Order: sequence, then structure tokens, then C-alpha cells
Amino acid sequence: MREIVLDTETTGFEPATGDRIVEIGAVELMGHVPTGRTFHEYLDPERSMPESAFAVHGLGDDFLRGKPLFKDVARAFLDFVGDAKLVIHNASFDMKFLNAELKWAGFRQLPWEQAIDTLAIAKGRFPGAPVSLDALCRRFGIDNTSRTLHGALLDSEILAEVYLELVGGRQPDFGLGGPAKAAVSGPDPAWRPQPRPAPLPSRLTEDEKKAHDAFVAGLGENAVWRRYQA
Repeated sequence: MREIVLDTETTGFEPATGDRIVEIGAVELMGHVPTGRTFHEYLDPERSMPESAFAVHGLGDDFLRGKPLFKDVARAFLDFVGDAKLVIHNASFDMKFLNAELKWAGFRQLPWEQAIDTLAIAKGRFPGAPVSLDALCRRFGIDNTSRTLHGALLDSEILAEVYLELVGGRQPDFGLGGPAKAAVSGPDPAWRPQPRPAPLPSRLTEDEKKAHDAFVAGLGENAVWRRYQA
């Protein structure tokens, strides 16, 4: 099962009043496993970036000027997405903008039923609790310390981790039967994982590493733990 975790950054809240997409980021999952394939583009919105949007995204007019227009990347975007489900946090917002841009550029629009809204999933699982992306990262212990500003590709990578937790952790198929298991398809048997472009950084701090070494040292020379140390 192929899915695309997607995020957009925009100049505002409403394409009907002239707001545009300034960044698209997307991450490919195959059988709930990141493949390493991504789609990422900064876009010239053909209008000034409002100060409020600049404060959120950190993207200014000088940076965006000369970047591709949406119509220039629309075909590549649609080819990347294909018919895969689109995993989006607050899907109605991003789908509204994507379909407006696609319509203006003369391309086919994305069916609304193609989207999976992680905001709706989170509200169903945790009624009354905060369900922003940052709040879900805190709930699931996902490191988002590099998210000082919004960024479409970074948010997509973080959302992919959140989504896997929302659907049952790293192995959503590892259930005990019932409807939840039946609703999740397995990976394509012909698919093979691709290497990551760059290794994931370790989440262990230096203090944690030192504490672990000190603990192992205190176990003595004959401790079973030492037999399996690299």
C-alpha cells in the first residue's frame, strides 16, 4: 500500500481571496514504511508574502522570487502522488489549496476521498486533548526540536512518524485480528526498501551514553551484557 504524507505552506488561509502555496513537501510510505523518496518544491506565489506568513514560515519575497510557479511543477507533483492516499494534518486546508492551484494551472484536481486526515484521526483517538502536530509529537515522544519554523518537508517527515503512531505504531499490521487489522493492507511483495539519503541522527545525548557506559562498567567483567557489546 503506497501513501504520500504531505504538507503545504501558504501565504494565508484562503485561495479564494488570492492566497497561494509557497512550499510543498511530501514523503512516500510503502506499507507504512518510509522509502526515502520525497517531493519538495519552493514556489513563487506571484504576490507579496504577508508579514504574518513570513513570521510563521520564514520565507520572504526575496527568497521566493524566481522560484518555480505552481504550474511548472504541477505535472511532476501529480506524477509523484499518483493514486496514493494523501496523509495530511487538517486535510481540508491543504486539499483546498492544492485543488485551487491545480485548477488555475489547468490540471486535474485531487479527489477529496483520496485524503486521510490525521487531525480527524487524532480527535477521534484523543477527544478533548490538543491535537496539533506539536502536541502529538509530545504525546508520542517524537523529536521535533528542529521545527522552529514551519517547513513543508520537515513537517511531512514529522507527520509520517505521528501517522504511524496513530494507526498503531511502527507495525500497524501486528494486531490480533478484528476490523482494525483487516483495514490495513500489507506492503507490495515486489517492493524493496531504498537506502535513506542520510542516516538518522542518534537521539541519545552524550550524558545518556556516559551513564550507560558507567552502568555497564559496574556490572563486572563477567556480565552477560559485555558479551554482546560491539
